[in-house]
Amino acid sequence: MILGVLQARADGPRMPGRAMKPILGMPMIGRQLERLARCESLDRLVVATSFDPSDDALAAYVEGLGVRVFRGGVIDVLGRVQGAAIAHGPATHVAHLNAACPLTDPGVVDACVWLHVEEGADYTSNTLDRSYPAGLDVEVTTAAALTAAWREASNPLERAEPTAYLLNRPERFRHAQLVQSAPVAGRRWTVETTEDFEFVSRVFYMLYPTRPRFEQADVLALSLERQAA
Repeated sequence: MILGVLQARADGPRMPGRAMKPILGMPMIGRQLERLARCESLDRLVVATSFDPSDDALAAYVEGLGVRVFRGGVIDVLGRVQGAAIAHGPATHVAHLNAACPLTDPGVVDACVWLHVEEGADYTSNTLDRSYPAGLDVEVTTAAALTAAWREASNPLERAEPTAYLLNRPERFRHAQLVQSAPVAGRRWTVETTEDFEFVSRVFYMLYPTRPRFEQADVLALSLERQAA
């Protein structure tokens, strides 16, 4: 079973309440979940958030949509994702997704998952040899590799980033990389600031009414340049 885990907190470091800010009348996380529901590769999707009271409204909203929620520690994100995989598994592979990426492209998620399975990799992503805009990020791990990281990682930085332990040990964990033939790296489609949110809102405003299932190519065609930091 392939489990999608969307890591989500209500507050971002530079933009409080970002996940619940409305885009065309729906919280940003709802827009992303709407897009992720179209992924063909994911057998199940769960939102992993924290026990912090600031995430109560987010958890209640997501559960109200009929989407599974797992709540764990604030700082130990690796433990939170592992907890979600255990509570909503058993999974063979875990797709790691981030709620700061509301323009997530279901086709890109599927391509990364399928490459991961075909290559027999422990870790697969489209973020190392970057050819996709920041904000279409996907990482996939085997459940076994995730469990190994959860058991063995002691460095706080490797607890805060669920895949860091695997990335730091390429001699032990086999890596694969999804790269598209026409690279468009250097574009910023993730939401960390008010300016980022305004950009994403404009994309939805321009595309969603006539093409709600818009893809990466549709956003690129708008020629709204946002350079990655």
